[in-house]
Amino acid sequence: MRRGRRTPSPRRSAGRVLVTDAGRGAAISIIRSLGERGYDVVAADSRPRSPGFYSRYTSARLRYPPPQVAPQRAVATLREAARDLQVDLIVPVTEELVLPLSEARTDFAGICALALPEPQALARAADKLATLELARGRGVPTPRTALAATAAEALEAASSLGWPVVLKPRASRVNRDGGAIDAYEVGYAGDAEGLAEQMESFEGRCEVLLQEYYPGEAHGVELLLHRGRPLAAFQHRRLREVPITGGASSFRESVALDPELYDHSVRLLAALEWTGLAMVEFKAGREGPKLMEINGRIWGSLPLAVKSGMDFPARLAELYLSGPPENGHGADTSYEVGVRSRNLDLEVLWIASTLRRKRRFPFLPPPRRRDALAAGLRLLSPTDGFDVLSRHDPRPGLAEIAGVASKLRRKVADGR
Repeated sequence: MRRGRRTPSPRRSAGRVLVTDAGRGAAISIIRSLGERGYDVVAADSRPRSPGFYSRYTSARLRYPPPQVAPQRAVATLREAARDLQVDLIVPVTEELVLPLSEARTDFAGICALALPEPQALARAADKLATLELARGRGVPTPRTALAATAAEALEAASSLGWPVVLKPRASRVNRDGGAIDAYEVGYAGDAEGLAEQMESFEGRCEVLLQEYYPGEAHGVELLLHRGRPLAAFQHRRLREVPITGGASSFRESVALDPELYDHSVRLLAALEWTGLAMVEFKAGREGPKLMEINGRIWGSLPLAVKSGMDFPARLAELYLSGPPENGHGADTSYEVGVRSRNLDLEVLWIASTLRRKRRFPFLPPPRRRDALAAGLRLLSPTDGFDVLSRHDPRPGLAEIAGVASKLRRKVADGR
């Protein structure tokens, strides 16, 4: 087991929590939140210079093998660390660790708690076809969809869906023989030739949900639940996404909780008897809102919720270490509306790609260059926040800036 040079601090009364994927903004937000509330936080990552290692709230560091290629070894390292460091709770942040930890959860019995939903609930959320079937059975609107395993099936289905079409892998992460994890991304096609080309990466490996492309504003409803009962809820809208067709948000804003979207989200997660954190994603378009997916892991825009006053990390730790509140308490939906936060890495990528005017998706109008220039200038605005940059805990942000600068230098050197 590889550890950093810092030794664990003495046990605090709140407990010791290990947070994985410590270089991500969501993980750093968790580290800060728990550290501020008296938890002893172990920051864990497979990268040696993970920004979360430098947080003032990190009391110990742990390196584990890359879970993408060695998930069982990563899990074994986490189990050994949990026992040796007397960890009370492990909070996995990405699917690369959520899935193998879920499979190995019995190995952690008697050692520590895992911030994971029940296996059946997690499996149904990870299976996008099962999610759609669940939504249809609960009256939640979804895009028109067809299942395809081959290019021929996809081409036949596309004729009824119209162009462009969205290609969603039935599962974004799949365990393959040998233990490594295959990762699949959402694709888009504007014509038959593009669809056949996109299907090459899926055929024989993963079934694909072929969907109509439904334009609209992307919203995420985030919840903490206990056995399907909502304990806290928050909502945001995406102001910019990478890619522009719909993806991770580079810039987003807290908005008032929409009763219809909240009702859809609660009905879905109640049917799964979900425990823990989840985000339900929707597109709000001309035909009303439609479900995009259930994100069963900790979402990337978590720092926005915390900055808006909805401290999901502290509530999550309390749920797993102290138990749920009494049934008489309703869900907490109080937070500040109009708060903004950006993912610096993705925002720089959005600005650079817009300035280059590369038409990756010819069926969509690209953002204007003047919008990219305005976004670049807003990087200096004190009114818009960042996921990681913080005056009170500056070192993770400085490490993030160094990483972004290094990435930009490589792109310039490669001529991209």
